[in-house]
Amino acid sequence: MTARNKELIRDLTTGSVPGTLLRFAMPLFLSGLLQMVYNMVDMIVVGQMVGTSGLSAVSIGGEMMMLITFIAMGFSNAGQILISRYVGEKRHDLIGEMVSTLFTLLMSAAVIIMIVFLLTYQDIMAWLNTPDTIWEYTRQYSITCILGTVFIYGYNLVSAILRGMGDSKHPFMFIAIASVLNLILDLLFVGPMGMGPQGAALATVIGQAVSFLFALTLLYRHREQIHFDFKPSHFRISRNVIRPLLSLGIPMVIQSAAITFSMLFVNSYINRYGEVHIAVTGIARKLENMISIVAQAISAAGGAMISQALGARKTERVPKIVFHALWIVAIPSAIFAVITLLKPEWLFGIFSQDPAVLQVVLELYIPVAMIQYLGCTLRPPSFALINGSGNSKLNLAVALLDGVACRIGLSILLGVTFNWGITGFWYGNAISGCVPFLVGFTFLLSGRWKNVRKSSR
Repeated sequence: MTARNKELIRDLTTGSVPGTLLRFAMPLFLSGLLQMVYNMVDMIVVGQMVGTSGLSAVSIGGEMMMLITFIAMGFSNAGQILISRYVGEKRHDLIGEMVSTLFTLLMSAAVIIMIVFLLTYQDIMAWLNTPDTIWEYTRQYSITCILGTVFIYGYNLVSAILRGMGDSKHPFMFIAIASVLNLILDLLFVGPMGMGPQGAALATVIGQAVSFLFALTLLYRHREQIHFDFKPSHFRISRNVIRPLLSLGIPMVIQSAAITFSMLFVNSYINRYGEVHIAVTGIARKLENMISIVAQAISAAGGAMISQALGARKTERVPKIVFHALWIVAIPSAIFAVITLLKPEWLFGIFSQDPAVLQVVLELYIPVAMIQYLGCTLRPPSFALINGSGNSKLNLAVALLDGVACRIGLSILLGVTFNWGITGFWYGNAISGCVPFLVGFTFLLSGRWKNVRKSSR
């Protein structure tokens, strides 16, 4: 491997486990932090300048974007894990074939999904029980975001390729550019130009487009390292990698889809309670996402390290990675739990000063938040092991348990059968977030994650 190759491809199977985990996760954390700011800016700017109606519209529009992105997330994460495996096995020839396959598959899917959602988004809004009072705001926000689908998919797949090769620094640089641009445009479009939620969506799309173009340029400059030349004839699906990609990617897509649809199903009930409860739910999701920036960084870094370790047959590192991931994520979760217990009005007040919103938080939501924070702690090490080992069956099991049996089942049981109302749906959603822990740690104790077959052509 040449010196230049090391710029992108990094060995994660040597050195201190916590040190390697933190070093690789730090740029991912910073990327997530900026992406959180990127997403939070929309809600803060709209909430303060437009009010609760605009905030609720952004919340529902964000739910629709979850429907659009789950395919990109599933196959990108699968591609990242497999690229990490190829790096661990020193099979750099397969990296280029995976890059080609990911680009061809996901960019084609992005175009198809964009067209489908442009034709059906108002039906989806109706299914989500969007209140009439915010229908137009939500419609404007949603259609603008849908037009940026290609950029969302493109950025996710390029970032996955880089992370799979052990490079977490460049994705951070790209999201930094997008975040700064999004902040500037948000203030301009929503403020002086008075575009409301649609302006926030447009700022997001432009930021994503610029980020994707910078990332694409980097891959093109390093095309020799990734064995992919970006010529039209090279955009094809390779028979050597499509089978493992589909084998791992489809369950991950199903997992993401089950969780996404179940959350939207629960939210469709929550949305019936009106703007105030929609706003509380949206703010709570943003706060959970603030912890998730650490959780997702550790999960992605841990998954890449586990995949490389298994590819290199260094199985003794795997349990260490899992347990170090657990205590690292527990730190921000504990901090948020303390702040929520002592100063909830300050934390939720960042997004909204509406007295009705803060009253619902103080009277109903704080115990739910504690369970959400627990789930944020337990999920990352579990997903790092499940995804890093490439176990497609467990991904599917988590999808069915978390997304269907627990999230929908518990929410209906508590919210409808027990007649707890809005709190029942909140508790059902929060409790289901702890399910991956039960699956993941049972898998860890079983030792079956050691049975990984070597890649072949």
